[in-house]
Amino acid sequence: MSELVEKIDKQKLPKHIAVIMDGNGRWAKEKGEDRLYGHYHGVDSVRNIVEGCAELGIEYLTLYAFSTENWDRPEYEVEGLMELLVSTIRKEVEGLNKNNIRLHVIGNMEMMPEYARGELQEALDITKNNIGLNLVMALSYSGRWELLNAVQKIASEVKQNKLSVEEINEQTLQNHLCTANIPDPELMIRTSGEFRISNFLLYQLAYTELYFTEVRWPDFRKKNLYEAILDYQNRERRFGKTSEQITN
Repeated sequence: MSELVEKIDKQKLPKHIAVIMDGNGRWAKEKGEDRLYGHYHGVDSVRNIVEGCAELGIEYLTLYAFSTENWDRPEYEVEGLMELLVSTIRKEVEGLNKNNIRLHVIGNMEMMPEYARGELQEALDITKNNIGLNLVMALSYSGRWELLNAVQKIASEVKQNKLSVEEINEQTLQNHLCTANIPDPELMIRTSGEFRISNFLLYQLAYTELYFTEVRWPDFRKKNLYEAILDYQNRERRFGKTSEQITN
């Protein structure tokens, strides 16, 4: 694994990595266990990847932990996930603070149980002054919800004469997204062999490099992270321009 790290160009690291942590349920099913078994083991992967990003000097890591669509899953699984979320935050917040990691949360927090919101807010307060890795948890989040929410806020400002229609531009929309103060991801990783973005950061992923791997999330470790970063560094990012324009 050290050989992989040595190959990584520290001057060309993605500033922001986003991850769709997929495959917990299938990983558990393959082992003859229920879905929650996979989610519990997925926490080990979260800890490992957060550590790996912090060690490399990645500035932002966004993890798609729970989508708005996930509320439609079986009740026992949703309740189990909320309990896992709360217990994990309690266990990990001290370590996050010790390692200078700041926690952020994006998503529709109004849908979260009150006890979960309270635990999250406490963790946000504890880590708010940290200046190392920014760990962004997407909880009760979906890209379509985020865009609708942003449009509603902009419309409200227009209605209240705080903003004119003529003043609305791309920056206006960006300022009303959950990620207003967060740079767009440069690399998005999805585990477990699915080739879609599943309503995740729909606006922000416009020019993001996408990386898909067959590895289930509970098996995803630093080695896999390094491989994804190396793959990213071997790509030419043109942003709609030609290769000649990029090199000149």
